[in-house]
This record gives sequence, structure tokens and C-alpha cells, in this order.
Amino acid sequence: MDYKRLSTDIIKNVGGKENVLTLTHCATRLRFNLKDDSKANTEVLKSTKGIMGVVNKGGQYQVIIGSDVANVYAEINKVASFDNDSQSDDKNDKGPVVRVLDTIAGIFTPIIPAITGAGMLKAVLALLVTFKVIAANSQVYAVLNFMADAAFYFLPFLIANSAAKKFKCNAYMAMSIAAVILHPNFAAMVDVAKKGGTGIYFFGLPITLASYSSSVIPIILGVWFMSFVEPIADKVSPKPIKFFTKPLLTLLITGLATLIVLGPLGIVCGNGISAAIAFLNTYARWLVPLIVGTFSPLLVMTGMHYGLIPIGINNLATAGFDTVVGPGMLGSNIAQGGAALAVALRTKNSELKQLASSAGITAVCGITEPAMYGVTLKLKRPLIAVMIGGGASGLFLGLSGVGRYTSGSPGLLALPGYIGTDGFRNIMFACIGAAIAFVVSFVATLILGFEDIPEAQIADSKADEIIENEVAVTEENVVKDSIIYSPIEGKVVPLNEVNDPMFSEKMMGNGVAIIPKEGRVVSPVNGTVNAVFDTKHAIGIVSNEGAEILIHIGLDTVKLGGKFFDAKIKVGDSINVGDLLVEFDIEEIKKAGYDVITPVIITNTAAYAEISIEASKVSIKEKDHLMDLIK
Repeated sequence: MDYKRLSTDIIKNVGGKENVLTLTHCATRLRFNLKDDSKANTEVLKSTKGIMGVVNKGGQYQVIIGSDVANVYAEINKVASFDNDSQSDDKNDKGPVVRVLDTIAGIFTPIIPAITGAGMLKAVLALLVTFKVIAANSQVYAVLNFMADAAFYFLPFLIANSAAKKFKCNAYMAMSIAAVILHPNFAAMVDVAKKGGTGIYFFGLPITLASYSSSVIPIILGVWFMSFVEPIADKVSPKPIKFFTKPLLTLLITGLATLIVLGPLGIVCGNGISAAIAFLNTYARWLVPLIVGTFSPLLVMTGMHYGLIPIGINNLATAGFDTVVGPGMLGSNIAQGGAALAVALRTKNSELKQLASSAGITAVCGITEPAMYGVTLKLKRPLIAVMIGGGASGLFLGLSGVGRYTSGSPGLLALPGYIGTDGFRNIMFACIGAAIAFVVSFVATLILGFEDIPEAQIADSKADEIIENEVAVTEENVVKDSIIYSPIEGKVVPLNEVNDPMFSEKMMGNGVAIIPKEGRVVSPVNGTVNAVFDTKHAIGIVSNEGAEILIHIGLDTVKLGGKFFDAKIKVGDSINVGDLLVEFDIEEIKKAGYDVITPVIITNTAAYAEISIEASKVSIKEKDHLMDLIK
């Protein structure tokens, strides 16, 4: 796979670098937060070779890559250098439910590796004790035990860091709030007060006697509150002493509010969730795993599964095991693998057989997106088989009271996380539940059948690739030699001197850049305007000879929102060399802190055998000879 080319295509079709607020990735997906989802070209992305599917749910624009996602993510960051710690202001117009799900995902997804490692260490420790490799009262056991407990005990620290990034406040101040509620002196005061039957008061205000180790909700509420306190503290602090008054006010106000109000409220919420789970486990412990096992594919497709993450993590942190979320998802994921492998067995399409085989194997190991989006959802009836298999497994796991002791992607590789301290009963039933999911979904897929894809149609990506090649050949036939004249008066510099990898590494095509002397852009060719950005900082032109030209005024000037720019044309206008396209205020743009260097890019560079730069490192006027494009 050409990661560099794929990453460039992805950036282009999510609306460009300037449309991306944040980018993260999980095991199979690139997860974008976009400023404007409508600017993304979803259909083009879906048909791009190397992309399995696109999902816009849960407040995130998700591009499904598969096991190569880490390589693509790394290449994208080489090209665009997305910095998730310094996000742009998100003028989010998404619905409240979507925003909540996006927030949950942003807080809990980054901490999963830490608690997964801790949980797996607990599983290893249980095995060592069961097979009498170490004794439960040995120092080796004690050391490994506190290592396994550490991530859960200090969970508020982990959550504080990721919550601060999501709520856009200082991560170190957020972690200091976690330190306040976990401080050993506070824990000692609580113990003394409980034993003495007294209380803790701050100027008469009662502080709830609670332990915040392994808690989830209190620190989220505290950091959320801090996100409002911090800017107010910044505003009211005198400039000469702001360096220390801002953090002082933030720590004092947020810390006390968390101890007196928000922390206790979070404890009440957490206890309420625990009580509800205890009720279900007592009277209907089969119900939730049955529902989760049956409807997990629909939850994943809509992004609603993010709402289950904090419940599962809270169960692991407080009770030490989770009988609610993990078992149901285990059955659903294994069922995806069973259905995909049944498709691989039945299909006559060689490419679908290969895809379903590999996707089925990764699904039973816990990574379901390739199977779901590439096979079962596409063929429809196998998805019903997945829900049947997942439901049957969830029902069995619920009735048998199976729980997981660690977080992670539910699948065969996560089964060691079901090893408990009471022998092998729990993992034995977990294995039986996994087998039920696989067999039921496999058989149900064979019974329900599916509409096979004829060999002649093969994969959409292959067909799209052929069409794209045919279009490319057609375009090459109509493209002619061209002369590009200068659209701006100023100094010409090579692209490698532009302080933006998108241009300097020629990701969008070959060309030059001009440091403007005058705030005017004129047409460099006779042709048609095919793009005018809403922010007026960039213009797209197609010449009569077939050259596709992008004129990008300044770097990161999209953030100005159109301020200091005045477009004189609109999409569809016919233009001639020298016609005024845009006027812009150079000095005001510079005062706002932006570089005004203007790349002039030939975006269909591949259509030409040679692009000759006629002017380089020299001053140039409007309509002077700038480039030759040779077919």
C-alpha cells in the first residue's frame, strides 16, 4: 500500500487540512473531528483503494483502514502535522447526543491501553497463583499486584489528562485537581472522620467523606467545571501577575468545588450506576449481555457504543470486573468473525472470499470493522446472522454470570482477561460463550444465505480504479501544453521554501510560491473558476487547455474566516488572463500573525510530462511568464 498517496487523498477528501480540528486513530479507523462534515467527499473516500469504509457517527468522521491504520496515521501526520493538544475552536453545531458521545469517546479511548495493560497483568498474576508459580502472600505477588492496581487506583489522573484535552483546558492543572482528591492526607482525614463519627468542614462547608481512588465521574465533572473557571481566571487576573494568579484561582476554585459539590455528586452518580447494575445482576443478569450481544453492530454503526465505555471502565475500576459490557461485546465480535468466514466458505467471488477470510480472522480476534463494513453489512443477511449469534452468546454469558477482569478489544485474544481468582470457571464459560457466538452466526449465515457478488463485478474499489484510469486517460487526451502567467506581483520562491508540508513536499502538485507585494490576485490563464473557498483565501481554476490551478493566499489563512479578503468572482465565471480574482489586505493579514506567501499549484501535475518554472528567486509582475506546462 502506498501510505503517502493514500494519506494525501484522505486529507484532500476530508475537506483539506484546514477542515480538520483533531485526528486520532484506534485499531482500524482514523477518527477525524471536522469543522464542516459537508466538505468531506464521502463517496470518493469510500471508493479509494486502501479504504474499507467511511462512517460519520458519534461526532466523529471515521475512515476505516484496517490493520494498516497506524501507518496511514503516521504518514498523515508527516504531511499535515495535526496537533491534537492544540485544537482550533470548535464551533460545533452537532446535536447534544452526538456531542456527548464524542466527548465520551475523546475522554476514554486514549486511556484504554493503560487499563488494558493493568487488567492483563492481573490475568497473568491469577495464572501464576493458580499454577502455584508464586504464592499469594509472597513479595513477588505483592509487587505485581500493586503494579496491576496502579492504573485503576490512579484512574482519575488518566481521565483528567484526556478530559482536559477534550474540554480544551490545561492538562497539568486538570491533573492537579485529580491530585487534590487523591492526596493521601485527604484520604487520611476521611478515615479519621469516619472512625470518629465526625466530619470535615471548610469554613463551615461540609466535605463529603468519600474515597476517589478508581472513580470516574467526579474528575470528569471537576475538569468540565475547570474549563469554565480557567478562562474567567485569565480574564480577571491583572496582566503583570497573571502568571501566578490565573493558576491560583483555577486550583482554589475548582479544587474546592470538586471536594464540596462536584466530587460528591459524581460519587452519587457512580453509586447509582453500580446500584442499577447490581439490581440487574440480581434479578435479570442475562438481560444486558443479551441486548449488547444482539445490538452491538447497530450501536457501533450509530456511535452509541461510546456510551457503554464509561460503564465498563467504572465496573472494572470499582468492582474489579465487568459483567455488563464486555461479555455482550465478546459474543458480538466473535459472531462477526463466524459470519464472515461463512461468507468466505459460500461465496464464488474470489476477491470476496479473500476479503471475508482475512476479515473473519481479525474479527474473532476482536477487530470487527473490516468484517462488518466490508462483508456482513454490505451483504445484509449475514448481519442478521451476526445479531442472532451475538444474542445467543450474550444470553448464555449473562445467565452464567461471566465477567471480564480487563478492558480491551473483545475477542479471542482478550480471553485471558476472563481469568479470575476463583479458578477456571469464569474463563471456561467465556470460551463456551465465544464458541456459541461463532457456531450460531456461522450456521445462521449458511441458512439465511446472501446475494453473492458476481465475479465480473468483483470489488467496488477495483471497478472504481478502472473507471478512474479511464477518466485519467480521457483527461490526458484533452490536456494541452500551457503557459501559466503570474497571478500576483511579488517575489517568486520554490515550493520547498513554503513552511507547510502540504505545499513544500508537493502533496497537492508541483508549482511555485510568490511572496506578494500587492494585495491582488489576477487570473493566470484563460479559463473557468471551478472553486472559491467560503473564506475567500483560495481559488481553483481550470484553464481552456485543461490545466487545474490552485492559488492559495497565505498559510493557515482559512482561520481568518474571510476577514481581509474580497473575492471578485464566483464559481462558474469565465475569466481571461489579468482579470481580477481577489483583493486582500497584506498588512492586516500579517498583523494577525499569518504568513502571506502564496503557493500557485498545478493540481493535475500527473497529466504533464514536464512543468518548467520560468521565474525563480526573482521579482515578477502580474501577467509575467511564470510556468510552462508540457504535455
